[in-house]
Amino acid sequence: MAQYGAPPPGQGQYYQQPPQGYGQQPPPPQGYGQPPPPPQGYGAPPQPYGAPSPQPYGAAPPPGQYYPPPQQGGYGAPPPPPPQQYGAQPPYGQPPPQQPYGQQPYGQPPPQQYPSYQQHYPPTPPSAGYGPPQIIAWNGDADAHGLRSAMKGFGTDEKALIRILATKDPLQIQTMRDAYSRLHRRDLAADIKSETSGWFEAGLVSLARGPLLSDVHLLREAMSGMGTKEKALNDVLLGRTNADMNAIKSEYHRVFHRRLEDDVRGDLSMKTERHFMIVLGATRAEDSAPIIKAETDRDVNDLYNATEGKIGTDEMKVCSILSTRNDNQIRAIAYEYQQKYARNLEDVIRREFSGHMEDALLFQLRNAVDKYMHQASLLEDAMAGAGTKDYLLVSRVVRFHWDRNNMANVRGAYEKRYRRNLASRIKGETSGDYERLMLACIGERV
Repeated sequence: MAQYGAPPPGQGQYYQQPPQGYGQQPPPPQGYGQPPPPPQGYGAPPQPYGAPSPQPYGAAPPPGQYYPPPQQGGYGAPPPPPPQQYGAQPPYGQPPPQQPYGQQPYGQPPPQQYPSYQQHYPPTPPSAGYGPPQIIAWNGDADAHGLRSAMKGFGTDEKALIRILATKDPLQIQTMRDAYSRLHRRDLAADIKSETSGWFEAGLVSLARGPLLSDVHLLREAMSGMGTKEKALNDVLLGRTNADMNAIKSEYHRVFHRRLEDDVRGDLSMKTERHFMIVLGATRAEDSAPIIKAETDRDVNDLYNATEGKIGTDEMKVCSILSTRNDNQIRAIAYEYQQKYARNLEDVIRREFSGHMEDALLFQLRNAVDKYMHQASLLEDAMAGAGTKDYLLVSRVVRFHWDRNNMANVRGAYEKRYRRNLASRIKGETSGDYERLMLACIGERV
């Protein structure tokens, strides 16, 4: 069996040679949490690992190998919009061109007021399923009939439910759900609840709702009753783009007739509440905002002065920086912090913070530094220890599965870090239809 990091047949090195220009960068860091080397693509998103796989969707990645995203379209990607209409922007997930690190954009005067991140840059498009409803070149009537046939009469065809629901992207789910309502005058989620049970039911309902509606229901459940499920709040709200955050707030109000900010404020307290109010303000720098060396250095100094450089901690300064910079900028800040002070920013946060605020700040930092490895660690967190945290496992597997390429890279990251296959790990923690549904969501044939 090939070892992780071994070059694919016919290639002299494991990583593909990236194209010249934007996005060119060195291989990912050797250890999780270590900053990437600075040349060329410094501050650019982590590059997917490995070489393209010839296997179709549903087949498990070869052991120890990542799938890189395909060049065009495919599962998990919205159809290209027509010119001059809403959404006529670069494909979602693809970072827009930006100036090389440390170079001021041509024709733009130096920033006069800090922070310059609040200048206007092209907005990041919403994720698939978070934007306005779209008409796609796909008909969901056949699958809508298939779902109804699987649930009506005596017994339920669980395998048919898994096969239909676990293989659709967010736009197809919305089209199919609308078709189910139009053809059968019934609510798909309600029918699933009446025919299934347990965590299998929870997973199917989450799939049927689609990513946005599922997020708002998770938020409401996390804040209802006694106590707050802080990890669910972190999962849904942290690291989101402004477009997705605004969509979540709007949908939450539409469904529950309540302001999300009010409910979060009522469940959190003190400085953690203020941290999440910054997050809910949706004032992050857009992904198109460049990395400006002077601003990065200033953020590094501010972080040091708010933590190690003083007695006590200025918590809100740290929360503000990590909640209002985009992922590329946070990655640059983390690298420069270690270069200047010879300490890992993650370790600094661990020493200076505790409780929910520590978890939230680490979530924001890790999500920016290496998204795939962070998501892999979240899946392991749901399965580690005594008993399985099924609530987290279901919500995280379903959330990560909406983008096929993302899930393939998460599987590769999981194997790199934990030296075992994600599918086998899930099999050890689940059973029956619940197991088959989770495996289908990560791309296994069931």
